[in-house]
Amino acid sequence: MEGVLYQATIFLLAAVIAVPIASRLGMGSVLGYLLAGVAIGPVLGLIEQPEDLLHYAEFGVVMMLFLIGLELDPRALWAMRDKLLGLGGMQISITGATVMTASIFLGYPLKMSIALGMIFALSSTAIVLQTLSEKKLMQTGGGRSSFSVLLAQDIAVIPMLAILPLLAMAPEMQLSQDGSIQRPSHETSHSTMSLVDGLPGWGVTLVTLGAVGLVVLAGMYLVRPIFRFIHGARLREMYTAFALLIVVGIALLMMLVGLSPALGTFLAGVLLANSEFRHELESDIQPFKGLLLGLFFITVGAQIDFVGFFADPWPILSITLAIMFAKGLILYLLGRVFGLRGRDQILFTLAMAQAGEFGFVLISFSLQQHVLPPALAENLMLIVALSMLITPLLFIVHDLLLRRFIEDDDPTHEHDEIDEEGPVIIVGIGRFGQIVNRLVRSAGFNTVVLDHDIRAIELMRKFGVKGFFGDPTRPELLHAAGLSKARVLVITINDIDASLNLVRHARRERPDLHIVVRAHDRQHVFQLYQAGADDIVRELFDSSLRAGRYVLENIGMNEYEAAKAEEAFYQHDRYSVRELATLWRPDMRLENNPEYVARAKELQAELEVALLAALDSGEDSK
Repeated sequence: MEGVLYQATIFLLAAVIAVPIASRLGMGSVLGYLLAGVAIGPVLGLIEQPEDLLHYAEFGVVMMLFLIGLELDPRALWAMRDKLLGLGGMQISITGATVMTASIFLGYPLKMSIALGMIFALSSTAIVLQTLSEKKLMQTGGGRSSFSVLLAQDIAVIPMLAILPLLAMAPEMQLSQDGSIQRPSHETSHSTMSLVDGLPGWGVTLVTLGAVGLVVLAGMYLVRPIFRFIHGARLREMYTAFALLIVVGIALLMMLVGLSPALGTFLAGVLLANSEFRHELESDIQPFKGLLLGLFFITVGAQIDFVGFFADPWPILSITLAIMFAKGLILYLLGRVFGLRGRDQILFTLAMAQAGEFGFVLISFSLQQHVLPPALAENLMLIVALSMLITPLLFIVHDLLLRRFIEDDDPTHEHDEIDEEGPVIIVGIGRFGQIVNRLVRSAGFNTVVLDHDIRAIELMRKFGVKGFFGDPTRPELLHAAGLSKARVLVITINDIDASLNLVRHARRERPDLHIVVRAHDRQHVFQLYQAGADDIVRELFDSSLRAGRYVLENIGMNEYEAAKAEEAFYQHDRYSVRELATLWRPDMRLENNPEYVARAKELQAELEVALLAALDSGEDSK
């Protein structure tokens, strides 16, 4: 018991320390778990025989694949079929074939070479998606293409896990440490539960198909009634128990018929993707998946011999860089074939050039199935980990390339020469700016529209709305648009820093100019207020206010009362923002500013009084 508690304490302590640090440094949680494993394993020696925990930790992979299945709506997959099968399928196939061919050329057996090709065909979903989201690159062409390929890779893991056991050496022939084939010594056989042992080939096939069919039928017809039955008990823990039962039970059934547990749970997840209980299942499984998957990566890191690597790092490092270069070249060419250019092509290439966390899964599974020898598996884990460690550096290179060498997605587009002036200048023609522009022009006033997205400008021109392409943060462009004569400047871009700089510049040039600007949140409001903006519109405030009015109308208030409450809230919020803006300090978090917190509490109490007064006045006027 003491040993179990000791190991649990060490694992949790390492994760709690390493993962937040890695996340803050932009390295991602996966690398944090790996580094935690390296620290408590080969570096400090706090954990002995971490492979004993690997069998439990691998259940996190099973849960992850179940959640991936839950997120894959079959209709959405069909709508993305071109990118998934085209770009994603070609990337996996070409990269896998290239690595496999190189491995055969270096003298590895065919089956081992196939496994190597599958391992290095995959990229890191965790690192890439997290970094793209943090850098706000997900909606770019390169970001969307990266997401499509990562999704294709996640799906491809399922058949890969099914193929690996077919690549295993025959029982009488095993792999030695150096990769040579040898006959194993006679060991005591361990009896395992199985539904197919001793059956003829046709019997194994029937039982296997029957198990898969049982999973399909249960997912379609059995899960919903059981969930409704459990819902009647109104015990929260029963939802969690049933969610775990689904994953554990299907994993056990797949193991009994000799299939990969991940295959069955993934299939069940896809079948439940359109279920009304999908979000309930996700919320119940997610904490277990996160902890077990973290445990899996810690155990992987604990088995990596970084001490041996630093003794002679150049062979492993050179192989890692060679694989990333070859993979990056394939990605670059595929991106060009599928229409990516400029910054999108560079982002797609650099973001996807590494190996990924599923590589660790395939390496561990290949080791269990005797597809790879232990020494080679250890080196492969080092290569995968190093490629993931290098990835944040590639994103830094991407940022440098954007700043220094790439002026625009399409170099043939020069900034437009602005030949019009108007009383209203609108910076940004996205969803927010379009509505402002349509309203002002419909009322009979001319506008000058500026945007740095050539696609948005061209789209607006097709609908008869003239706009000018260029970087609106450049002072000369604003002056060419008539900043010296305009009466109103409207800033609708969603870049916080750019909008602040525009407000400051416009206020310096034109103290009398009326500036209307879109704000992301309340802190952005305070920054814009100090910068000199006149009217600041939080991008979700008015729509949220309208939604709140609809709620009031459907829980007891009539339309008049709800409208009065909405108007009172609106007026008081404007007053509150002005009050709090004078107390806001940019160098201090809101909760650490005692004056701000005290005034916010006072204003909340005043709001309740104002709403009651508004409703009372409404009653008196009837």
